[in-house]
Amino acid sequence: MCGISGIYNPHGPVVSPDSVRNMLKQIQYRGPDESGIYIGEGVGLGSVRLSIIDLAQGQQPMSDAEQDFWIVFNGEIFNYIELRDELIGLGYTFRTGSDTEVLLLLYKHYREKCLEKLNGQFAFAIWDTRRKELFLGRDRTGIRPLFYYRENGAFVFASEIKCLMESGYVKAEPDPDSLNRVFTFWTIPSPGTMFKGVKELPPGHYMVVREENTEIKTYWELRFQGDPGAPGTRSLSDSMEEFESLISDSVRLRLRADVQVAAYLSGGIDSSATTWLIKQIEPGVLNTFSLGFESVEFDETAFQQSVASQLETTHHSITCKDTDVADNFAQALWHTEIPLLRTGAVPMFLLSKLVNDNGIKVVITGEGADEYLGGYNIFKEAIIREFWSRQPASKIRPLLLQKLYPYLAQFQGRNNALLKMFFGYRLQDTDSPVYSHLVRWNNSQHIKEHFNKSFLNGNVSDPVDSFVSALPDGFEDLDLLSRAQWLESTLFMSGYLLSSQGDRMGMAHSVEGRYPFLDHRVIEFCTKLPWNHKIKGLNEKYLMKKLMDGRLPDQVVHRPKQAYRAPMASSLTSAKAPEYLREVLSPGMLNRFGIFNTASVEKLMGKMEAGKTVTENENMAMAGIMSTQILMDMFVSKNKPYHENDMRVLCPVTYDKNLKNSTNE
Repeated sequence: MCGISGIYNPHGPVVSPDSVRNMLKQIQYRGPDESGIYIGEGVGLGSVRLSIIDLAQGQQPMSDAEQDFWIVFNGEIFNYIELRDELIGLGYTFRTGSDTEVLLLLYKHYREKCLEKLNGQFAFAIWDTRRKELFLGRDRTGIRPLFYYRENGAFVFASEIKCLMESGYVKAEPDPDSLNRVFTFWTIPSPGTMFKGVKELPPGHYMVVREENTEIKTYWELRFQGDPGAPGTRSLSDSMEEFESLISDSVRLRLRADVQVAAYLSGGIDSSATTWLIKQIEPGVLNTFSLGFESVEFDETAFQQSVASQLETTHHSITCKDTDVADNFAQALWHTEIPLLRTGAVPMFLLSKLVNDNGIKVVITGEGADEYLGGYNIFKEAIIREFWSRQPASKIRPLLLQKLYPYLAQFQGRNNALLKMFFGYRLQDTDSPVYSHLVRWNNSQHIKEHFNKSFLNGNVSDPVDSFVSALPDGFEDLDLLSRAQWLESTLFMSGYLLSSQGDRMGMAHSVEGRYPFLDHRVIEFCTKLPWNHKIKGLNEKYLMKKLMDGRLPDQVVHRPKQAYRAPMASSLTSAKAPEYLREVLSPGMLNRFGIFNTASVEKLMGKMEAGKTVTENENMAMAGIMSTQILMDMFVSKNKPYHENDMRVLCPVTYDKNLKNSTNE
């Protein structure tokens, strides 16, 4: 695992190593073991490395023997051993045992077609010295980040946006349209970011950058096939057998490393299943790591301990307090680079620190199972709403929604009026291709009441209308569950779950997450499953539960889905919170950036500080407002007090196009 950066400017001055080095300094935590720079004709490439495979070799930037191609690579190619054998059969020889060299030679032989052969999580750039072009690729589901900026012939790219801001080419300026989207979708649909001109390479895409143009193309798309809503001809036993074979092989591949591999254990069935599979493949010592909460309503410690005890893992845990969320909120935002409407990223930030403190670099985790096996409440919510829409006057049908959200007190006690007001939004608009997410997006929209009208200026587009207009052909022909799964996977998983709670929080402490459920073979299998193998009635992840029945504790297998939640944003405004969090919401700071209405924010703060009951939306509004203000302070005002003091000094290796070997600086 690494962090990468680069500059391509064919008409500018020779790229300075210091420019690339300044970019790399911002992400030293992504690769604390080694760093390197290559300077060529009109191009500079940089890498910081977290060594996991071929520890002694595999330094980057890496070239082929002829130095025709140079690569910087962030991620892992899990099937690199099989691909290496294929390339040896084609006459290639290897100087290292790294997956980086396999990827480089695979591209040399197959060009962009190499992406179709990769089983991994990656973002990489390859400079072709003969064609004078830069090739960049990103993994299918967007596990690893890759951002870029192009203007006036210059092109800069990096693993994180903060690197671009240090390149000398990019100015941090908020994009009203993108912030409007964050406060609707909880994320920004790819390729947008919160800063003008800064883009991300979308998942499943590659790009070729030449002097005269930039070409971006898709090499993989998420597609749901057949009619999963129908029972189908596939038996449950056949589905279980094939699924177990695929997920077991996915775990096996993700155990490949020259360092110890551990596992996250949340207490839910997904991480428990991957932990069980690891123990079947490698029965030896396994370290597991869990996150508990001081607040009982969020805590899953009992379930975590039951799995750890049964599987005899060496278990480590950390308890997150409300004050921990406030104390670490700003630092987590330095890594997310996007406003947060919830605080769930912060406990994951603390958990990765626990892993790092125990000397471990790699953890296997369960993300992706909810998206592709039908685990989220939003899927069942859509099913219930569609059922309710057939008899909209029914008093009984909306009560089913109470079962999904027992932690939301306002929906308990047979309060039909509130249920109908909250969940009845566009109830009968079942022909909408985004029916499953209409309620969530509508509720998020209320948060935008705190925006300054002058900031949005009436020029931003409606986020939902814009998103719907860009849906892929044939999307509206999919069944309700498949549409909901596609939306959650395409929007929320890559843009929030895998970034703000995944890659960014792990790499903040030099920890690489690996995701067996996001193996493209597993995903493509799940897209063909009958509906009732995923959700049977209102029993979510039915296939997974049947597979793990008798293998894991009953209380884990048969417990209802518990959403991962962290202490509410009200903890950010408590008297115990750092002064900085209140400072960013001061009238002076609010007026400096001009994004939010001062009177509106002060009213919300007053309600929270007075200890009055606040709604879920108000909590999300506070988190979103505060996180946006902090990011503006960090990136626009360049105020990073804690970060500058924690910066480590790079000791890079510089590669020059005329040098056969590296030279230590």
